[in-house]
Amino acid sequence: MSKYLIFASVSLVLLLSAINGTSVAVAFPEIISSFDTSLILAGWVLSVYQLVATVVMPIAGKANDIFGRKQTLMFFLGMFTLGSLLSAIAPNIPLLIASRLIQGIGGGGFLPSAAGIVADEFPRSRQRAIGLFTSIFPLGQIIGPNLGGWLTEAFGWRSIFWFNIPLAIAAFISAAVLLRPGQKTAQRIDIRGALLLAGSLSSFMVGLTELGNGDTPVTWTLAGLLFVSSIVFMVVFIRHEVRAEDPIIDLAVLKERRFMAANAYNFVYGAAVLGVVSFVPLYAISIHGMSVFASGIILTPRSVGMLLASTVTSIFMLRWGYRRPMLVGTAAIVLSLFLLAIATPGATVILGLQLSSGTLLLAALLLSGLGSGTSAPAANNACIELMPDRVATITGVRGMFRMGGGAIGIAIASLVLEHSAGDMGRGFYFIFLSLAVVMLLTASLIFAMPSSPYAQSRATGSKSGHTQTPG
Repeated sequence: MSKYLIFASVSLVLLLSAINGTSVAVAFPEIISSFDTSLILAGWVLSVYQLVATVVMPIAGKANDIFGRKQTLMFFLGMFTLGSLLSAIAPNIPLLIASRLIQGIGGGGFLPSAAGIVADEFPRSRQRAIGLFTSIFPLGQIIGPNLGGWLTEAFGWRSIFWFNIPLAIAAFISAAVLLRPGQKTAQRIDIRGALLLAGSLSSFMVGLTELGNGDTPVTWTLAGLLFVSSIVFMVVFIRHEVRAEDPIIDLAVLKERRFMAANAYNFVYGAAVLGVVSFVPLYAISIHGMSVFASGIILTPRSVGMLLASTVTSIFMLRWGYRRPMLVGTAAIVLSLFLLAIATPGATVILGLQLSSGTLLLAALLLSGLGSGTSAPAANNACIELMPDRVATITGVRGMFRMGGGAIGIAIASLVLEHSAGDMGRGFYFIFLSLAVVMLLTASLIFAMPSSPYAQSRATGSKSGHTQTPG
């Protein structure tokens, strides 16, 4: 019974993360108007969370091995709670961005810690347990946008951050009571590597932001210097990781063909899915004239589709393998992006049918949810069996690429919308269509990834983690 209580406890953590992400996206247009700021600067409220989580995820995976899963999860819960409190009282946009940075430190550590705990508690049914655990995320995405829309309209955007605090405290207490301390190792955290990685990503994103400040020689020069700095940071980071005793990212893992394919797929998936969802409420309000509450409700079909599809995929993953769900899910995501691109205010004619903008958006987002729910569990588990003893580390690296794609996707989308010459609809059309094309091209990477758990089992002669016997 205790392991099921632990599963419920860590699921509450993932639920909290999902509610936070979608509710902030719904409140985003209100945040822009509240501080009367540019879309590019306000975009950092979304992207800084993704950026920090990108850097923190691999650190969290390593911290689990060094300090133990319980201590690591409780630390990140504390940081998330502090960031939520500071976000709720932030008096201006720079301090709100800084508060979201702190919140991102906490949010970035949730998934590696929680996934490692679930894997430890259910060793004989790890694939199914992690798959079902991942399906908690869509449940939070059902609650988040509806709750966020209602809270924002009724009490203002600050209320979404106040709402996080009691949930985070409840998760903290349950983790303190239920979780065991866990084993620790004598490894060290590669702080220098983390700072170099953060420097590379943040320089690139600040360079994109600078491009939005005007078409002047000074702007282009500064942006160019920032892009060069990003490259320099990345080169130094790679050189450092090769020599580091306990690197933040095991480059040998990244060089493995199947890991490379999975990480590239997760990066594009992050840009196309995480980035797009962040802007859907703004798209619904600014282009289709919806209210804040309606812009939250319109995300519900996507979340319901994710919940249903991820649950079914998790149950049948051992039978279907990894590639089939990823191919089907990717095709659905591409089609949903295309539908979002062609949706016009009022009505759109498709195959002779005249669909209202609301109906078309609902259909596109439902399709997006079904695609994400089908592909995500398979993509999440595709490489875990290659290194089943390092679940937290692999989850951290995978999450780093996915969140990194989301952060850069948000930054590029903000830049495109800011430079749409007053025609935001044209900007959204370009964003959705470009992502659809890139996602379609990325589908070829799926064939380089593990085909099924059984394929790896045959390759290694081990069947650990593949039995369907309840853990």
